[in-house]
Amino acid sequence: MVFFDRRIIALERLERLTTWTRHVLPAEFIRLEPASADASFRRYFRAFTHDASFIVMDAPPSHEDCRPWLRIARLFRDAGVNTPAILAENLDEGFLLISDLGSTTYLSALTDHASKINADRLYHDANTALIKLQLASRADELPAYDADLLMREMRLLPEWYLGKHLKVALTADQQQVMEDTFQRILANNLAQPKVYVHRDWHSRNLMLTDHDNPGVIDFQDAVYGPITYDLASIYKDAYIEWEEERVLDWCVRYWQEARRAGLPVHDDFGDFYRDFEWMGVQRHIKVLGIFARLCHRDGKDGYLKDMPLVMRYLRRACARYNGLGEFLRLLDELEGQQVEAGYTF
Repeated sequence: MVFFDRRIIALERLERLTTWTRHVLPAEFIRLEPASADASFRRYFRAFTHDASFIVMDAPPSHEDCRPWLRIARLFRDAGVNTPAILAENLDEGFLLISDLGSTTYLSALTDHASKINADRLYHDANTALIKLQLASRADELPAYDADLLMREMRLLPEWYLGKHLKVALTADQQQVMEDTFQRILANNLAQPKVYVHRDWHSRNLMLTDHDNPGVIDFQDAVYGPITYDLASIYKDAYIEWEEERVLDWCVRYWQEARRAGLPVHDDFGDFYRDFEWMGVQRHIKVLGIFARLCHRDGKDGYLKDMPLVMRYLRRACARYNGLGEFLRLLDELEGQQVEAGYTF
């Protein structure tokens, strides 16, 4: 009965969404089709007229607040980033009509046509857009990516990945290893220069567009924080893997352009790359926890297939740097795995 009631509520909401869409479209409404959903409660539909398409966001106010999305969309668009244009809004219902950036994500484009020329062009465009965003940064516009938030994200690993997914309980000594490691990671992250951070700047949230590539979506959780975070998101992407030589080349190209643009990156690329790797470690720890939570709390087990790549990124970085080796050995203990020997810098 509860399931049936939920279906009725969902249908009623879809009817209200469709009626509102008919009213706000600039031309005659033809049809509404599902476009996508994300890890939150937001859903997206594509509304068609005779000669155009639009995106309709459905964000139930009881679960989602559209206002951060609207504010950050405008903030990023003012910075020169290709975010969706806001065409109509109904905050009481949680409905938005926005421009359509198409249906081709970077992930699908790179999976289908992963040639050297295509990938280089797409990542060059992403670097250019990221630098525009970072150059527009102001300290008082977005929430701070501070110690509390960075640490809260890392604590998702012991709670959800280790506790719920692997079903292991840490000993006091193991807990101390993890806590010491988290503090080292935090110290590095907080010492980095701060800019606007999209927070999920990766192949599923960058859209391949004919004009002003890439289109940028899923930015509502943006913060003001470490300059390497978004770079770690895209070049240590949970959904697509590249040879480390290519990642190094793309990072060098970003670093060169960022220096020319006047962004506060290290003068020495080795120092910058070390920050990039340590920032990646924080993100991988968080993502493993989030993927486990999505599976065990929210019933979204599709993310489990992406965990091995994230763990590979984490292990590689931990094998390279002083201060992370003990954490790597802890991961080995907990998962009963051996890892390849790495270099220490």
